[in-house]
Amino acid sequence: MFELLGIPPQVLMGQLLLGLINGSFYAVLSLGLAVIFGLLNIINFSHGAQYMLGAFVAWMLLEYLGINYWWALLLAPVIVGATGIVLEKLALRRLYHLDHLYGLLLTFGVALIIQGLFRNYYGISGLPYQIPSQLSGGQNLGFMFLPNYRGWVVVASVVVCFGTWFVIEKTRLGAYLRAATENPTLVGAFGINVPLMIMLTYGFGVALAGFAGVLAAPIYSVNPNMGADLIIVVFAVVVIGGMGSIMGAIVTGFGLGIVEGLTKVFYPAGSAVVIFVIMAIVLMIKPEGLFGRNN
Repeated sequence: MFELLGIPPQVLMGQLLLGLINGSFYAVLSLGLAVIFGLLNIINFSHGAQYMLGAFVAWMLLEYLGINYWWALLLAPVIVGATGIVLEKLALRRLYHLDHLYGLLLTFGVALIIQGLFRNYYGISGLPYQIPSQLSGGQNLGFMFLPNYRGWVVVASVVVCFGTWFVIEKTRLGAYLRAATENPTLVGAFGINVPLMIMLTYGFGVALAGFAGVLAAPIYSVNPNMGADLIIVVFAVVVIGGMGSIMGAIVTGFGLGIVEGLTKVFYPAGSAVVIFVIMAIVLMIKPEGLFGRNN
């Protein structure tokens, strides 16, 4: 294969793969944020801590109960989602009629508490989580080596993201969800339990963060700071895509991951800030985001 601007194809494709992996996590996490904000108008700043919680739950299931990765991929999001349901029921539902700032401050405080508890008990050095044997090794594509697990992360993220988009945008359940947030009194008059639907919606958005945490566990070390290191970038992704836009979160998440990977090839010094530069440009040109609606 030919070189592009003096960059060997192996290096270019390797960084594209790395960008796609990062984009997968950006997409799943920003999707959870978009679901919660778009349907509940809550800025969930505890999302990074819930992502970390998903990774730790997977690690604890394996370490203490011997439950493998595949079961953890099912159980951890449910467990993390259940913690979100408890949070919504006990605290968040009292804030729906108040300014967004109150929800942000509450969830930020929850994030600090969760991170502090895990940091105090497990430290910050990081805990290893083994790649499942079925996904070990990789494929030689000729121009690069593709690890099987990283390919699985991309496929799983795409399926979950577009499956969620389809349910919310194209099914009757999604129509009920959107209607319940826009006119809860009218929807309740049809016999639909609106508080239960809102509670489960928040739980689902949190479960997406837990799912991303399980996917991340074998790639990154499981440590209490893994969510804090990522959540600011994810919020930037959500803002660029449009706050509350499901498709915006998905497309922007994958796209910005690839842009970040390419930046590491052509201008490594700018890779840490390229997403924030793009955010600033988008906000100047289209303040509601690329896929957002101008109210």
